[in-house]
Amino acid sequence: QGGPGFCRCRGVSVKRVMITGADGQLGFELRRTAPENSVLLALTRADLDITSRDSVFACITKEKPAVIINCAAYTAVDKAESEIEKAHAVNQTGPRYLAEAARQHNALLVHISTDFVFDGSQGRPYGIADRPNPLSVYGKSKLAGENEVMSSGAAAFIVRTAWLYSSQGNNFVKTMLRLMKERESIGVVADQTGTPTWANSLARVIWQLIDRNARGLFHWSDAGVASWYDFAVAIQEEAHALGLLQKQIPIKAIATTDYPLPAHRPGFSVLDKTAACRLLGHQPDHWRTNLRQMLKEITGQ
Repeated sequence: QGGPGFCRCRGVSVKRVMITGADGQLGFELRRTAPENSVLLALTRADLDITSRDSVFACITKEKPAVIINCAAYTAVDKAESEIEKAHAVNQTGPRYLAEAARQHNALLVHISTDFVFDGSQGRPYGIADRPNPLSVYGKSKLAGENEVMSSGAAAFIVRTAWLYSSQGNNFVKTMLRLMKERESIGVVADQTGTPTWANSLARVIWQLIDRNARGLFHWSDAGVASWYDFAVAIQEEAHALGLLQKQIPIKAIATTDYPLPAHRPGFSVLDKTAACRLLGHQPDHWRTNLRQMLKEITGQ
């Protein structure tokens, strides 16, 4: 998995698809949910530095993908506050180069963005027409990347998502499972509300949007809403029921102010998925249903 060179994906070669950041959790899920009529080039950061214009153009000129899915991103939200140039290089400049190359080679660019482009003050789910107002360097760099893609003239669509997790990589679910085994109690922020999203469900939707020739801006997450505290409680309950945890520990609801971090986060970042649901003809599964599926995967059930 990964590394230069296209690999055949369970079927006849029809559509050549290049995935950047392919070793992340979404890249992993995209690879294992890929349609049978696709041939994948899964590139890690070591394979392709998207902040190098020469490297991007050389790679796309050589490989001639029909679709480029950009999963490469600077996602260290708090670190970005002190690494502003690095965050913008990966989240803004990289997407610009990918979009320019996609336009030159008539490829479709799929770009992944975030709920952090919003400030959380609205109090109702954010639709694609709502005005972004990012609070953090990370959010600002991701919004700048969106603008680069949309203004490039390339055939493209952007999917904003939220609170991603997977059986692969580092994420909130895996961190909670570790802490619940190590500690006698934990405190989790209860005044930030969003929607946990299984990267597998997002990956399947991305393939469906490609199949439907989607263009423009979309929102996608699992269904429902939760605070980080709600999410942690559900993780413990589901993991204990499946035998992943031998005991349950007290989980204390705390305020954002009790756990200060460098980056400001939106207090409410639920995404309105109406446009995507209309195009796809289906609704997302509830976040707790998908959490259970992912935990079953960890147990091998």
